[in-house]
Amino acid sequence: MSFDLPWLDADPTGPFPPPSSARRDPDGLLAAGGDLTPTRLLHAYRQGIFPWYSRGQPILWWSPDPRMVFRTDAVHLSTRFRRSLRTSGWTVRADAAFDRVIEACARVPRPGQRGTWITPAMQDAYSVLHRLGHAHSIEVLDGDLLVGGIYGIAIGRMFFGESMFSARSGGSKVALAALALRLREWGWPLIDAQVENPHLGTLGAVAWPRADFLAVVHALCAEPGAPDRWTGRFGTLPATRLAG
Repeated sequence: MSFDLPWLDADPTGPFPPPSSARRDPDGLLAAGGDLTPTRLLHAYRQGIFPWYSRGQPILWWSPDPRMVFRTDAVHLSTRFRRSLRTSGWTVRADAAFDRVIEACARVPRPGQRGTWITPAMQDAYSVLHRLGHAHSIEVLDGDLLVGGIYGIAIGRMFFGESMFSARSGGSKVALAALALRLREWGWPLIDAQVENPHLGTLGAVAWPRADFLAVVHALCAEPGAPDRWTGRFGTLPATRLAG
């Protein structure tokens, strides 16, 4: 991959290139360089930009077009899977095991991918955001065993999903559906799913034109929402609630 790209300077509050200037191939590649400080990361997410790069590469920043998005009232679980949840003993909570969730997401094998973009530097950066109340994890538990999860960034009334994992079949689906349920109850309409992916489509994600996505994100990120841990607010949600 050629890195003939705009390079970010050392100022974490410095401007990104406009997302409309991102490359078409690879789709959404916008800029390189900079750092993973909380200021820079939050500045990026508010503009619909996220970091995604592999070990040995510079930090790469992306804003793809189209953008994969979940409406929190439209996450889809199959009838068969919902039926299986009627007798499930799993429970779902938030922000009790953030570092374990991001580490599990980094370890999970993914088709067509060697290694992971969730490098140690990325893990450290998002763990800092978690401690500051901006990054959150949703954990699916079978007793005390972590069987699935998802993590991402919350700004205003917008949730930017980063990655999810399953240690047991269906663990990530339960995490996603539980997150969507709680966000819908709180009046949060969207979950960003970043890049087009057929599997996400089966769960209800849809592709939005980047311009439409950015307009909504700018509005939602501008709404009030103090950084905080979600453990108490999210509570403990039995997976049977998702059986519908």
